[in-house]
Amino acid sequence: MGKPQIPQIIDEPGRAPIKAWIDGVELEAAARQQLLNVASLPFIHRHLAVMPDCHWGMGATIGTVLPTIGAIVPAAVGVDLGCGMVAQATNLRAAQLPDSLAALRRAIERAVPVGGPGERGSWQERGRHGMPDAVATEWRRLAPAYAAVVADHPKIERGLTAEQLGTLGTGNHFIEVCLDGADRVWVMLHSGSRGVGNRIGTYFIEKAKQEMQRRKIALPDRNLAHLAEGTTLFDDYVRAVRFAQDFAATNRMLMLARVLDVLRAELPPFQLGATAVDCHHNYVAREHHFGKDVWITRKGAVSARAGELGIIPGSMGAQSFIVRGKGNRESFHSCSHGAGRRMSRTEAKRRITLDAHVAATAGVECRKDAAVIDESPGAYKDIHAVMAAQADLVEVVETLRQVVCVKG
Repeated sequence: MGKPQIPQIIDEPGRAPIKAWIDGVELEAAARQQLLNVASLPFIHRHLAVMPDCHWGMGATIGTVLPTIGAIVPAAVGVDLGCGMVAQATNLRAAQLPDSLAALRRAIERAVPVGGPGERGSWQERGRHGMPDAVATEWRRLAPAYAAVVADHPKIERGLTAEQLGTLGTGNHFIEVCLDGADRVWVMLHSGSRGVGNRIGTYFIEKAKQEMQRRKIALPDRNLAHLAEGTTLFDDYVRAVRFAQDFAATNRMLMLARVLDVLRAELPPFQLGATAVDCHHNYVAREHHFGKDVWITRKGAVSARAGELGIIPGSMGAQSFIVRGKGNRESFHSCSHGAGRRMSRTEAKRRITLDAHVAATAGVECRKDAAVIDESPGAYKDIHAVMAAQADLVEVVETLRQVVCVKG
């Protein structure tokens, strides 16, 4: 038997082809069916590109690149709009870290609100004067765009916004202190647009469903409801998503600055390294592919144009990678956004024991309690298999291992 085709091709009548970088990585039946559902949409351009971290999601699989012409599927973009990663190298060395990292983790948790939903894990939780000046300054920049969105869609305003800027949230979001192969210290974190992105995403998903009912369009999954380009609702959605993506990127940079300030206070003097990477992995953008200007939805995928740096995190206790894109046009210049779940959160809590979680995170200063078992390494695919499956999409620049992991 010859070497498996890379990418693997799923081509069924009446559907766009599916090109999947899944050699050596499991693709569960539910995710495969979801891919077929998406491929049946008439506005898919050329093919779907499936990353090796692919798994079931709402409407569309997470770990998928959807190129579309004339329409966007809001549920495929998701509700954590602009979610992504940032990483910064320093010239600190592992030998300069204290033997116990517990105090460093506690200092990071004091500097950055973690948790949720609502007021918990926000600046509001810290009292009337809890919001730092830097956060207030950035919110003044963002506020006009937000005001324009809610002026037309006032339901989106019902929740915290500025109070969550520069805060971590929950779930798979994290702040980490890592070491690379040369034992240099890095800061890496993963977060998105917090409650406001969720409200925007949820609101427009429902609006798209209403549009499908109004236009009497039948779909294999209601969450594949879409907005048609050229309509006011489509334009409003794109405007709202752009705001949320800006909010998310700003959120990450504010947290990164505060974590670096913690390191400056707790560790020996240091300088920032040359490498700093910021990338969305849950977003939509206008791009040119195969001769057409298209809407590219990366639902759990990272842009990987030739020479472009990106971040592919593992999980608590697993390695992460700074990568350089190879510009593979068949993947629409994309790569995976992480390891990808192999268990749902409910299944992970049922199957992974607390002892197993403690063992899997040995050597990492992090939470060892039952509330984070759904984020334990065993809940995720093997990051090394995921990286091997996309060797023609990216090359590894740095391999990172975390020594501190902060979770909400």
